[in-house]
Amino acid sequence: MTAEKNYRPPSGWIFLFLFLALMIGGPIWLVYSAASSQHPPTGGMVACVIIMGLVGLVGMFGFMAIQPNQARVLILFGHYIGTVSESGFFWVNPFFSKKLLSLRVRNFETGSSTTPEIKDAAGKILQQKTRTSGRPSKVNDRDGNPVDISAVVVWKVVNTAEAMFEVDDYEDFLAVQCEAALRTLASRHPYDSEDHQISLRGNTTEVSEQLRTDIQERLEKAGIQVIEARISHLAYAQEIASAMLQRQQAQAIVAARTKIVEGAVSMVQMALDHLAEGKIVELDNDRRAAMVSNLLVVLCGDRHTQPVINTGTIYH
Repeated sequence: MTAEKNYRPPSGWIFLFLFLALMIGGPIWLVYSAASSQHPPTGGMVACVIIMGLVGLVGMFGFMAIQPNQARVLILFGHYIGTVSESGFFWVNPFFSKKLLSLRVRNFETGSSTTPEIKDAAGKILQQKTRTSGRPSKVNDRDGNPVDISAVVVWKVVNTAEAMFEVDDYEDFLAVQCEAALRTLASRHPYDSEDHQISLRGNTTEVSEQLRTDIQERLEKAGIQVIEARISHLAYAQEIASAMLQRQQAQAIVAARTKIVEGAVSMVQMALDHLAEGKIVELDNDRRAAMVSNLLVVLCGDRHTQPVINTGTIYH
């Protein structure tokens, strides 16, 4: 693993005035000497002016400006010198390669693709960098059901040396590893569970934390910190969506009916107890069974009942 080294370059303002003085002062000195008859310019003076101009010109390539939450990785002929993460205007060795990295917090959505910017020979940007919206990935859950799933990952670079030297392209590495971790997580848990196990739909907080941990383990070598990972889309695949919807509706109906029956039995028991305690009417076993049956039909039916009034005695 490559350890990050902090490099503190000097301020660039002093060197800016120095190199400008070398580039401008040399020709002024030469012109002044040429205009003076007492001290005409010599060959050594001309060579000195040329050297001063070259030094000033080459030194101009050592300036760099760093914005907040940006860093420059300095490389000298293949050797890692250090990283400048402090914002400001600085001057370094003109022969340093200054690689720019962003330390800002960024979002990544699985299934999205990025198109790099296109420049012409003069460096003019012909096409801006674009990124398509994420498309859900089709994977199988633990029970083998195909589901469409996608996630949003919030991340940032915390080790510029590892991000630059340990992987070829840390952004592409992030995209591939996030996709792989999401597929592994989806195959580890069922879409929905009835036995209180962790499921993709019912335990979003636990599943998101597992996803963040899995992605972080894969990105440790790339110097990237995963701040948050959340599932942004979760649904059954289109080919089984209608069948799974019918199953969910059936489960909901069974659960509702179970609750209704429990309440109806409790209400019937309460009615019989009140009749017995108040001695309002005495019912034999047959009439009690008929009353219970009628009450259950009224309470458990899915339609309004139409009662039939008996105008005779209770036995006719």
